[in-house]
Amino acid sequence: MPLSAVQARAIALLNHELPHLFEQDLTYDLYAPTIEFRDPINHFRGLRSYRFIFWGLRVQARLFFTRIQFQVHRIEAPTPDTIVAVWTLSGTPRLPWSPRIEFDGTSTYRLHDAQIVEHVDTWGRSPGAILQQFLKPAP
Repeated sequence: MPLSAVQARAIALLNHELPHLFEQDLTYDLYAPTIEFRDPINHFRGLRSYRFIFWGLRVQARLFFTRIQFQVHRIEAPTPDTIVAVWTLSGTPRLPWSPRIEFDGTSTYRLHDAQIVEHVDTWGRSPGAILQQFLKPAP
């Protein structure tokens, strides 16, 4: 099925921006003012909160990690109003024992009226399992 112009633009923007989300801000004109965001530990609505969470991720990455990477494996459009990004987040926290943090996930974006109205992240590990990685020294 061919992509709509909105899907093609969104996929191009996500492909360009997601790998750098810990270094630079996103382009927010594609997101609806009432965007809803959910992941295993957060749930909120509104573009201001959405912008704030990505600002917070960049600040936390700089403060608490010596290295952090968001690797995008693929982005696809399974339906006309949905985009799915498959990714891996990995990094090394600023701790004396240099643990390695890594988990896979998906970001599902729902489109409506040429904007992203919903962003839902699922993680391949529970929040508790991710926190456990902070306690183990790197192999």
